Amino acid sequence: MVLKRPVKRIFRSAKQELKQLEKQRRKSAQECSSAYQLAYMDQAFLVRKELRSVRLQLELLKPELTLHQEKIKSTIVIFGSARTPEPEVAKKRAQFIQAHLEKNPTDLELQKCAKIADKIAEKSVYYNEARKLGALISQKKDTEGNPYVVITGGGPGIMEGANRGAHDVGAKSIGLNIVLPMEQGPNHYITPELCFQFHYFAIRKMHFLIRSKALVVFPGGYGTLDELFEALTLIQTQKTKIMPIILVCKTYWRQLIDFDFMVEEGVIDADDLNLFSYAENAEQVWQIIQDFYHSDTSRTKLKKKHLNKK
Repeated sequence: MVLKRPVKRIFRSAKQELKQLEKQRRKSAQECSSAYQLAYMDQAFLVRKELRSVRLQLELLKPELTLHQEKIKSTIVIFGSARTPEPEVAKKRAQFIQAHLEKNPTDLELQKCAKIADKIAEKSVYYNEARKLGALISQKKDTEGNPYVVITGGGPGIMEGANRGAHDVGAKSIGLNIVLPMEQGPNHYITPELCFQFHYFAIRKMHFLIRSKALVVFPGGYGTLDELFEALTLIQTQKTKIMPIILVCKTYWRQLIDFDFMVEEGVIDADDLNLFSYAENAEQVWQIIQDFYHSDTSRTKLKKKHLNKK
């Protein structure tokens, strides 16, 4: 038997080079020039339009390597509006606007704001449901014994509620933030080492699905709809594995999207309606996930039939 010697590095590593550069003091005009910088340390170079493909690759690799190192194998994605705060906050906002409206009852703008504030206050119960779900999920494991890890868009509202639930039970959770002109900033309940930031929506959405075992969608706006229909399309076209997609608050979703109309118009098949389920609270969401992975229910059979016929 021949013992293999450990392979020795022939070239100096990038880390070694950086340590050497840190010790050196730049003196000449040549050393201070941006052209003299190492390419991977030159930010002005990295943001050039010609390097978009490199930046796309970096955004894919950085979270992927980190999650692999953290041994995270199963996630449950929770989507929902960034504009849905916890009930106490929503109630105070509605009361504040109502008080101003009482002093100015003919103000049309205040009337509009009061109506919206009341609607948000009504939906704020789902902040607490997201929080309960985050805690519930974080204490469960998949069929192979891997812990479920909550993953959200990392912002406020419903996303904060889900990350907060994981935080409540001392579990890790992931946040995939994105640079936006408003709303988006990391909530304080994300595990710091699992708090990522993206420039590209496309890469961010890939990371939502890479390890996902289920998607839970609370009431939301354009961003939530974008994420929902991306997932539905990928499953419908068999670009990704089948998994539970659960829409929380049937009244909201049935009023927002007429799926039956889409069937009647022939733009989707009747079986496509089996790609998602409805739930009203955290317990129902978890039960649907359990049924999908642990029992051969009629819904699961329908979903398998749908994919097999494609």
